[in-house]
Amino acid sequence: MQHLKFEPLTKEAFAPFGQVIETQGSDHFTINNGSTERYHALAEVQLEDTEDKAIISIFRAQRLSYPLQIEMLERHPRGSQAFMPMQPNSFLIVVAPAGAQPDHEQIRCFITDGRQGINYAKGVWHHPILTLVSGNDYLIVDRSGAGENCDEYYFEPTDIKIIDIADLER
Repeated sequence: MQHLKFEPLTKEAFAPFGQVIETQGSDHFTINNGSTERYHALAEVQLEDTEDKAIISIFRAQRLSYPLQIEMLERHPRGSQAFMPMQPNSFLIVVAPAGAQPDHEQIRCFITDGRQGINYAKGVWHHPILTLVSGNDYLIVDRSGAGENCDEYYFEPTDIKIIDIADLER
């Protein structure tokens, strides 16, 4: 088994998997008679067909036990899925490129700065939400429509990766 290294979440590093949602370095302009800065089009909602709808939900996530074995990944083949933290706490993102199944050799692990969100591109393999603080809420924008939109893949025991956050907690 192999330990995953943490990478800081940047727009460039995450680009193969989707978009980083953050104000830093993003297009913005003033609205509402000068009282508001609008950070415009930070991510794009991807939908499979014209009958799908983009929906907004809130997920309340619980912290898992670490070290954590990454035994499975999921993907959403019919639409993108965005996560924006509602509290300023870092969270982990485990991803692998889109494809028929995830390549365990290409799994990457990112950590947010607590203010960043992410938008998984359609079909990108990822681990379910990995909050570091129990009870954290996340605003989710994803697809609602006909047809199954969640595939799960379980790794062979020899392919399992481990995340150990002991270094983050020091």
